[in-house]
Amino acid sequence: MYGKAFAPEYQGALTSLSVNSSLTDVLAAGREQLAAAERAGRQGEAARSGLAVAEAHRRLGQVREADRAWKASYRAAREAGDTAAMAWALWSGGTLARQRGAFALAWRLLGLAAELGERGGDVVVRGYSLAGLAETGRIQGDYEAVGRLHEQLLAEARRRGEARHTVWALEGIAQMHRNTGSYDTAYAMFEEAAGIAARADDRRGHAWALRGLADILSVRDADTGRALALLSEAEESCRAMKLAGALAYNHKMRGNVLYRAGRYAQARATYEQSLAEFRAIGEPRGEALSRLGLAKSRARLGHDPAETAAELADLARVLERIGLRHAREMVRRAQEELGLTDATTGRARAVEPTAAAATCGAGGAVAGSAQDGR
Repeated sequence: MYGKAFAPEYQGALTSLSVNSSLTDVLAAGREQLAAAERAGRQGEAARSGLAVAEAHRRLGQVREADRAWKASYRAAREAGDTAAMAWALWSGGTLARQRGAFALAWRLLGLAAELGERGGDVVVRGYSLAGLAETGRIQGDYEAVGRLHEQLLAEARRRGEARHTVWALEGIAQMHRNTGSYDTAYAMFEEAAGIAARADDRRGHAWALRGLADILSVRDADTGRALALLSEAEESCRAMKLAGALAYNHKMRGNVLYRAGRYAQARATYEQSLAEFRAIGEPRGEALSRLGLAKSRARLGHDPAETAAELADLARVLERIGLRHAREMVRRAQEELGLTDATTGRARAVEPTAAAATCGAGGAVAGSAQDGR
């Protein structure tokens, strides 16, 4: 039903690159082809080689370089009059904006990319751009608005037999089910995604699916051993491909699993690790979620309650500024779990957040749905 996974963002002279190619190899090949195209004055080829350079930088967590590269790719595509290549550059820029927590910019760039993809007759970039819009809405917690789009994109991917896109859609829908408590449905979808990814040799998609399975094994079944084993397996792929963002989210999930198991000292160390990784790649949402896990782990280990309350208050403001939609609930759950509420009024003693962001997993662990490292 599904063929081998491929990477449509590797174009022109780079189509021979595999979806599993190490990002350092992609970057080296992309730079070489980009330089050759620029010397020859072939702007269309420069745009397509530059796209691979931009994506390699983005997935390696090199934000400034990625920003320069996608903009250069767009300029070259515009000069060449290549509408589809312009759409791909905008898709890369929109995906980077989401990774950086700039959701309004992500919506704008991805919307333009979808329009140009349709105008340029490139159904793949149009699909990827619509998927990017769906993922942006999902990450912001607007499930009602984007759930139907996820389902539509899944149906289209299945119809065309596109393994990589099918895996992405399954994982996105599974994450929404997980975050709304439908663990069995979520597990089945993550399991299907893992199977399709494995058969299609999509190591990136497989790693994300394993992360989702590990989360549910931990939160639903309290099966810490199996969850950690799956995360270790996924980590191997992240390291082999140099997936900086995916690796950081893998480590954050490991912190979640350890926290749920009551292994607070190990959880603290793991959250510290993921926090440093997110800061290194300029990923504010992952940084905030790692800070939350770290604050809760420290509190369990005897950290001063007033300082914990202040940290939660600051996190509420950060998450609101990022533009996520469930911060009040997340922070409230953390307050209740850590005993930072007044027993008679139910109000927070030191923290009264006013808005918006991610979900809190059962058992007090920080959930997380990002697939930005894709």
